[in-house]
Amino acid sequence: MTAGLKRVSDQRQRQDFWRDWLDANLPAEITAKITGIVERDGTLVIFAESAAWSARLRFATQEIEDQIRAAKSGITDVSVRVLPRGAKS
Repeated sequence: MTAGLKRVSDQRQRQDFWRDWLDANLPAEITAKITGIVERDGTLVIFAESAAWSARLRFATQEIEDQIRAAKSGITDVSVRVLPRGAKS
């Protein structure tokens, strides 16, 4: 496997892990509005489809931030951003 392909595969595995984890730990009405998840330099970046859902998601993740950090070593921060459906990150 080439280095580029391995990096993409690893990122996909991390996205799948976080999608499943967030689905299990946040209300379904909020997780349905998540449009993307990325780990970057110790930060878990979660994208929501609108500013309103971003605010709700930010509030919800603040309540479980310690659990997020405990779920995977190396995560030191959680960030929520807006990424409308169909937009490219």
